[in-house]
Amino acid sequence: MLQFVSNKGGGKSVDFETAILDGFAVDGGLYVPETLPKISQDQLEEWKGLGYVELAFEILSLFIDRSIISSEELKMMLHMAYEPFEKEEVIPLHQLKSRKDTYIMELFHGPTISFKDVGLAFLVNLVNFFLERKGEHLSVIVATTGDTGPAAAHFVAGKSNLDAWVLYPKGLITEEQERQMTTLQHLNIHPVGVANCPDGGDDLDLVIGNLFGNKSFKEKLKLSSVNSINWGRVMMQTVHYFFGYLQVVDSIGEQINMSVPSGAFGNLCAGALARKMGLPIKYLVAANNKNACLHRIFSEGRFTKEAIYETASSAIDILIPYNFWRFLYFSIDKDGEKIKKWMNEFKTTGVVEFDKETFENYKKGFLSNSATDKETLDIIHEIYTTETYLLDPHGAVSLHAADVLKDLLGNEKLICLATAHPAKFPEIIKKALSINKLPKVATHHSIEKAKRLCEKVYLCDHANLEEALTHAMETNWDLTKGK
Repeated sequence: MLQFVSNKGGGKSVDFETAILDGFAVDGGLYVPETLPKISQDQLEEWKGLGYVELAFEILSLFIDRSIISSEELKMMLHMAYEPFEKEEVIPLHQLKSRKDTYIMELFHGPTISFKDVGLAFLVNLVNFFLERKGEHLSVIVATTGDTGPAAAHFVAGKSNLDAWVLYPKGLITEEQERQMTTLQHLNIHPVGVANCPDGGDDLDLVIGNLFGNKSFKEKLKLSSVNSINWGRVMMQTVHYFFGYLQVVDSIGEQINMSVPSGAFGNLCAGALARKMGLPIKYLVAANNKNACLHRIFSEGRFTKEAIYETASSAIDILIPYNFWRFLYFSIDKDGEKIKKWMNEFKTTGVVEFDKETFENYKKGFLSNSATDKETLDIIHEIYTTETYLLDPHGAVSLHAADVLKDLLGNEKLICLATAHPAKFPEIIKKALSINKLPKVATHHSIEKAKRLCEKVYLCDHANLEEALTHAMETNWDLTKGK
């Protein structure tokens, strides 16, 4: 049976169910499989004609032992997860006319119109499945810079074995994203708007880390997480890399390039692990905005925390790409002691300068770029005016990076990931297109409906967040679950 261990090397190995329900490993590290499954060209050939759900079943079966989840149960969960998606193919690809062999992977056709739906639709069902079987309840706590929160809230809503506490930096996400959380009236959904976050979503992650470190609090409220610290999210996200590859190649074994708008590195980590499993990706492009946290890592060998900028691509306004540690573990022969040392060094000093050998090892097959807001808006304008195709600002960041790096990428087919529907960013779209009224393609019925509904939200200041949140969560637990 495949076991899971902490990337920091502490604690014992655990089974799949434990890794999913715990979120963080016992030593504060991130769970990783002891070994990554290897996929052959023959397997890829067999998978070429599969739909998304059928492909997901094949890939997830490599990580999930049948003694934990049966074939029938896994198939049921996957069909339940992706049945609400608006497109039958779940993740369609759009071929651009202005760039040769360039495709936009539309990851935003789920209920909250962002790519977070792709991972969370399955993960929340998976967590709830385990909880129902055990007769237990969990409190899920999630920080969001715009897209994780709405998706987590949507899929947890109404689940009898889960509560979701969803934190967001007030004023640093769009009103549309905020309302996707605050208009849910379910008793188990608790949005928390946090004012005065100097480092945006990273401030929220630090507080969440402290709550997980509070053993008595964690045990009382049964804390877990479904953001990309949870192995289940990264595992599920490997699927769309395989799916995209199989959709565009003429023959198995052909290499392609993929450009990914990146912040916390969860999505890109999944792509990197898919490549380590055997997917023929030549280059993965870490497409950053002005915050450039990953651009520094892949171009300079520095993991460092700088001042945060508020940008047009707000969902990737992130300074600490914590899933990089998960990927790095597999790039340094699974040396958990080194990961622990570097993580502690970063926590203490805010900077890690990687040695030359480590830098050369982890950057193989990666390119990176940092886009300004002007460059982001310009490419939205260009693609819309020349092709009547509308990119969201994150998809625009990924395409811009590919344009800048095209000489290095070569002539292989290119997939750029578009991670949210443009309707979530109306003011950005208006500015990019120099218009006052949005075209229909920049609207979505779910967003329009949320504008007309009442909001329910906790509000607090970042300076008091840990104390305020602890009080709110404990009070709610005592009132609803009994002392």
